[in-house]
Parts: sequence; C-alpha cells; structure tokens
Amino acid sequence: MPFYIKQGQIPHKRHIAFEKENGELYREELFSTHGFSNIYSNKYHHNMPTKVMEVKPYQVEHGEAWQDTLIQNYKLDSRKADCDGNFFSSRNKIFFNTDVALYTAKVTQDTHEFYRNAYADEVVFVHEGEGTLTSEYGEIAVKKWDYLVIPRGTTYQLKFTDYSNVRLFVIESFSMVEVPKHFRNEYGQLLESAPYCERDIRTPQLQQAVVKQGDFSLVCKFGDKYQQMQLEWHPYDLVGWDGCVYPWAFNITEYAPKVGKIHLPPSDHIVFSANNFVVCNFVPRLYDFHPQSIPAPYYHNNIDSDEVLYYVDGDFMSRTGIEAGYMTLHQKGVPHGPQPGKTEASIGKTETYEYAVMVDTFAPLNLTSHVKNCMSEDYNRSWLEN
Repeated sequence: MPFYIKQGQIPHKRHIAFEKENGELYREELFSTHGFSNIYSNKYHHNMPTKVMEVKPYQVEHGEAWQDTLIQNYKLDSRKADCDGNFFSSRNKIFFNTDVALYTAKVTQDTHEFYRNAYADEVVFVHEGEGTLTSEYGEIAVKKWDYLVIPRGTTYQLKFTDYSNVRLFVIESFSMVEVPKHFRNEYGQLLESAPYCERDIRTPQLQQAVVKQGDFSLVCKFGDKYQQMQLEWHPYDLVGWDGCVYPWAFNITEYAPKVGKIHLPPSDHIVFSANNFVVCNFVPRLYDFHPQSIPAPYYHNNIDSDEVLYYVDGDFMSRTGIEAGYMTLHQKGVPHGPQPGKTEASIGKTETYEYAVMVDTFAPLNLTSHVKNCMSEDYNRSWLEN
C-alpha cells in the first residue's frame, strides 16, 4: 500500500552509518520495486540479511495442468481438493495464466518454517480462521474474511489459533497488487468516493527484534520452483524500517459498495488491480431503486476476460446450488448470466446478502487437474428449462 510508514529506530538520513551502542553497524537493506524507480522500504537489520548457510531443493505439489479442456462454463467445489498442510504447502492451484494463479487451501498444520514468494505478490483471503501474520515488518492480527496483501520478497509466517477450520483463497500476482488508480488522488490519498480508506487498512506493528543465531529454515518460491535456505540468523531482526512497501490487511466487511438506480456492472465492485487482471468483491448491499429495475445481472458475454468467482457466504441470487467454498469460471466468448427463474425472482427485491471474491483476467486461464476432479458435470445444462 503506497503510503509512508516509519517504525522503530532509523537514522536521520538514508544510506549513512547507523551504529549500535557497541559501535557495530546496523545493516541497511533497500527493499525496492521496479528497479529503484517505484515504491520502496528501507529495513535496518542487526545482522546481514545475506547470511545463508545452505540452499537445497524443496518439493511442493500444487496441481498439474489439465490438457485439452473445453471452453465452457465451470462450477466446482474447491473443498474436494483439500489436503493436509501448512499455510503454503496446503495450497491447491485451480486456475492460472502468465499473470496470475489462483489457489484454495484448507490449512491443517502449523510450521516453524518461514516463507517467501520471490516472484509474486500474494493476496491471501482468509475465508475461515484467525491468527497472526508475522513478518520482518512486524505483526498484523488476522481476522476471518481479511484480505492480506503481501508484497513479493516478503519473509513471513501465517499462524492460526485453531487449525480445525482454516480455509484460504490465494491470488498470486506476477505484477504489483495495487489500490486502483481511480480510487486515489494525484498525491496517492484515497478519494472521498473510494469504497474504502486508509482508516480501514491495517499495517504491521514492529515487534522486538529477534537477535538469535541458529539454523532457521526459509522456504522460497520462484514461480513453480521451491528452494529451502538455511539462515544463520533469525530473519525478524529489524530494529526499524520505513517506506511504502509492506504487508497490509483489509477486511471485506469494510468495503462500502456502490448502489445505483439500475444494475451496476461488476467493475463497479473492484477492490484491487494488477497487470492484466482485477479483483472485485460482492458484499451485502441495497438493490437498484428504479421502479422497474431488475436486480439480477443481465446476460453477458466476456469477450475480453475470464471471470472467476469464489463464493464466501450468503444467498447468491443469480445462481442455484452454490455453497461457501464453491468456485465458478465463466470463460471469454461464452455467454452466462442468471439461471432460469432467477431474473424474475429478483424483481422487487430491495437488498441482498452475499459475499464473494471475483477475479477477472484479461488473458485466458488454464485449468488444473483439481478442476477436473472437483467440477459439476452438469453445470452447462443448468440454464436449460425443465
């Protein structure tokens, strides 16, 4: 999130000697984006962040590509792909292209390992569970239905208080995840008309530096390749940091939806943007107030984008047979819309209770074997009149 934060102890100028009481230097690390030309943070370590004792392969399987898929509409129960694992090893890749990958996970285990996605920003939607996001920058208390926006290169752990029911929807972005530009003024401040503001955003609180020598395992993800690094020093050894790059949290219940006289398009429900895709969300809201309005969405053909919906909670007024944890994919070039009777049933309704996360991509998505194993075979027939 590009607004400036300063925490802990930092020198009065960048890139100057910053001494400890014993005369040794704190180690400055510039955490920069776009090759020093975009937002950045400066971190001040007790020890050099480069001290790695060993690097070795690390195996994590998320799901293989499903070849020769049909271009059609899909519905699947992502819960059928559940497997045991921690906050990164339990992820099942469902859809992907060169811009984004979408995962679901049922987290069943804690881990002592640290994790870093070196090539991608992550948006972790916490469908079920609560706990703490810990990182070099500090701690963020995690609540149910939080979006956790984690910049690439961040070393972090995700800890939950109870592993009996933890479920995640993870968006892996190979470009920077941003607050949409049309939500911000020329100085970067969120506009009065934006659906959320800086007060809704929760940022890390720096903790006491962990100055501990030992053997600390860091699992790094480079695209689809994993490596394990053994660190000599605990990675959370910051005495201070400042800048505009850090993990942050935003809860979907804080989103203030727009309401119109007639039905508004899904793009009016955007929450984050990135290169070649956007993230939208649907939340409880009043319906349209034209006397002849049809609250249910009109039939539409995504000729420029694939549309993925991850269903969180509520009564989904345009679709039958949907439960929390289900996903739909409506592919570009194939019309979709309300199922029979849903348009008529929506007329006269004044409000809706539904929570869902939507990802619209501007390049076609590939499907994995998890879709094949979790899909409803008759979804394409659900628009036929009985």
